[in-house]
Amino acid sequence: MKTIKVTLLSTLLLLALSFHSQAQYNKCAAQNVITESVEDENGEIVERRVNSDQYGNAQGNQYDLAVDGAFEGETIAVLHLYTSEGFDFELPKKALAEKGFSTYRWMNKPPSPQELKEGLEKACQLWIISNSTRMLTEEHLAVIKEFFDSGKGLYIWGDNLPYYADANYVSEALFGTSMNGNLMGNETVKIQQKSGKAGLRPNHLITTGLEYVYEGITIATIQKSKDMKPLIHGSADNLVAAIYEKDGKRAIIDGGFTRLYVNWDTAGTGRYVKNAAAWLVNYERFGEANLNQN
Repeated sequence: MKTIKVTLLSTLLLLALSFHSQAQYNKCAAQNVITESVEDENGEIVERRVNSDQYGNAQGNQYDLAVDGAFEGETIAVLHLYTSEGFDFELPKKALAEKGFSTYRWMNKPPSPQELKEGLEKACQLWIISNSTRMLTEEHLAVIKEFFDSGKGLYIWGDNLPYYADANYVSEALFGTSMNGNLMGNETVKIQQKSGKAGLRPNHLITTGLEYVYEGITIATIQKSKDMKPLIHGSADNLVAAIYEKDGKRAIIDGGFTRLYVNWDTAGTGRYVKNAAAWLVNYERFGEANLNQN
């Protein structure tokens, strides 16, 4: 009888977690190709693809991973170390606001380790946008590691050589991997058909509603690591973005920060950014009780 009660309790807890996730996520979560049930000319119910935008992705915010406003009150902290050539972060900021996120940025140079620590106390995730020279110290790294180890999300952005100095400093320390190189991209890739080849990972929460995504202009390549799983392979079959999801922790490493401000309206960028942020909240771990408590 005791075993039955424990099993029943576990089932109820799983159902409760599923219900709460559904409150934050749209019902299409983890689906690339979105369909809907409609009545055909014969009065029969059939499944058909929802309307697509000009790039082939499902059209409408209801096909993003997260419900609009789901993360109201949550803050994304950004170490925005590369700000040249008109990179003002306004486009990502506007997209993230649709899901309720506010953003707080340190621009051009990092704050002191103490100021970083204090700022991260109010954040659900940290984005690092690297420059060509390393600016973070061992003390900064310790703060970032503590933040990540607590279960908070981490997005590490680099780009073509040499714009991955701090990206590599952090990713080598935390994940034993790095990025390198300078490949010409400027292409759109679709859902991956074969492992290791161009395309985005199918049926992951981050790729919800995405059949096509822009890879960026000139991009770096992520080196393979046992702890990092592929997310996007570029048109040259190089690994552009990879994810860490184990031990209750989540991170993304990305070699194409140009898509945050160049050709923003090309395939899928806004949805990708919103989905990535929603995933990095790590809602499945923290749940409703911890939202807005930062």
